[in-house]
Amino acid sequence: QVELVESGGGLVQAGGSERLSCVVSRGTMSHLAMAWLRQAPGKEREFVASISWTGDNTRYSDSVKGRFTISRDDAKNTLFLQMNSLEPEDTAVYHCAAGYIHGSSLSNYNYWGQGTQVTVSS
Repeated sequence: QVELVESGGGLVQAGGSERLSCVVSRGTMSHLAMAWLRQAPGKEREFVASISWTGDNTRYSDSVKGRFTISRDDAKNTLFLQMNSLEPEDTAVYHCAAGYIHGSSLSNYNYWGQGTQVTVSS
């Protein structure tokens, strides 16, 4: 069983930056693909970014490509999401997820965190 705990959310102005962290509090992230997903009010949960278990393969949604960077530190059991040039449309609850198959499909991910709120003001 893997447990994930996100942190780093908050209120930020448009154009600003924020870094999210996700600690694997139970289990290990080694050999797991990791991802960030988000859900805005009134919308379905959507894929944001993912990273393979080796760390050498990343994927991004078109809406965040060039602005967000996903990374991992297996020694610290921690996943990161660096978010730059934030837009009001990025406002959502951001969830960390882990699974055995890397990719952009939400069904690839077996374990989910509770999420952290990111609010971008205009």
